[in-house]
Amino acid sequence: MAGKITALAIAAMLATTAAAQATELTVMAYNIWGGGGNESKPIDETVAVIKAAGADIISVSETRLEADPCTADSCPPRGESVAAKLAQALGFHYYDQTASNPAIWANAILSRYPIVKPTKDDLGVSIDVDGRIVYVFSVNLDDAPYQPYQLLNIEYGAAPFFKTADEAIKAAEETRGKSFDALIADANEAKDAAAVFIAGDFNEPSHRDWTDATVTAKLQPLAVAWPGTSKLEAAGFVDTFRTVYPDAAAKPGITWTPTTDASDPEDHLDRIDFVFARAAGLKVISASVVGEKQPEADIVVTPWPSDHRAVVSKVEF
Repeated sequence: MAGKITALAIAAMLATTAAAQATELTVMAYNIWGGGGNESKPIDETVAVIKAAGADIISVSETRLEADPCTADSCPPRGESVAAKLAQALGFHYYDQTASNPAIWANAILSRYPIVKPTKDDLGVSIDVDGRIVYVFSVNLDDAPYQPYQLLNIEYGAAPFFKTADEAIKAAEETRGKSFDALIADANEAKDAAAVFIAGDFNEPSHRDWTDATVTAKLQPLAVAWPGTSKLEAAGFVDTFRTVYPDAAAKPGITWTPTTDASDPEDHLDRIDFVFARAAGLKVISASVVGEKQPEADIVVTPWPSDHRAVVSKVEF
């Protein structure tokens, strides 16, 4: 009997130790539109959104103002980054991504946990989460040419119009393919990582959203196997939102844009903001859209300061 009790006790201790080793994180992707500054919004509104989401780590896009004028062909960021002010208001650590890189447009990372160091190409950082190293890559990929507009004959710069999925896929690969390849290469070099996240404004939809089912639901014009998200999944990453909500027709998760209506002929509503994750034993606990109203948003914050909704996902690994 004593031997059996000892074996049971050891098993219980091992189970308790394994449970204690699990890490839970809430990661957010949020294009803040110059901290709301492009529409003269106070930074407090952006802070309120992040607090409502309960995020531990935030991939922030557009920490600086847009150029004036801002066009599809030329729109460099201007002014100072608001990342430091956001971090101070939240009591978080932060890192401003300042390198010249096509995957970055005034990006930053905010973190409840200490930031260790930037990655090569300035695409992300390593973060010490209670002794475990986590890598977070924060991106805002090229928005021009924008293939959904090209397919829908919506003028945006000098980009030509398309009629087929193959044309859109080829153009998307030409526009953002190298950036996705660099992200995956950097992620694969993060050998000490307990988890890796790639988050931000991709400016490219998901292959899981442009399907025959969403075409039937009249959400998309045709099925397109968008290459960026396809590459990430092939590299072992999971789309945290689609893991929780696999039916894109039932739960579109639109992040672009709260500023126009679905009937607007000069725009197309879509999901282009993502949190992708890769880790051993990864479990996606929840995923939510954060925005200005229901039913578009699961977490509602008013007033809303951005031209994007955010996405926030809680994971365990």
